[in-house]
Amino acid sequence: ATGIIFREVPPDYDLDWHPAPRRQYIINLDVGVQLTASDGETRRIGAGEVILVEDTWGKGHLSKALDRRLRHCIFVTLD
Repeated sequence: ATGIIFREVPPDYDLDWHPAPRRQYIINLDVGVQLTASDGETRRIGAGEVILVEDTWGKGHLSKALDRRLRHCIFVTLD
């Protein structure tokens, strides 16, 4: 790991297509997130789950808040 970021994400978070800024693990602490990959696959990453995000090029992914609740998460940067 090269760093750690603690983040609060607003309950109305709905981000358009974007690549990840770096390879990183995302750990949701209390609320999940919905991610849609560029191939159309949609996954819900729940509280307590960890996902490795590696799409640092191209179209990237969509990110959307779940449950209209403030989300606390940790980003563990790898690059």
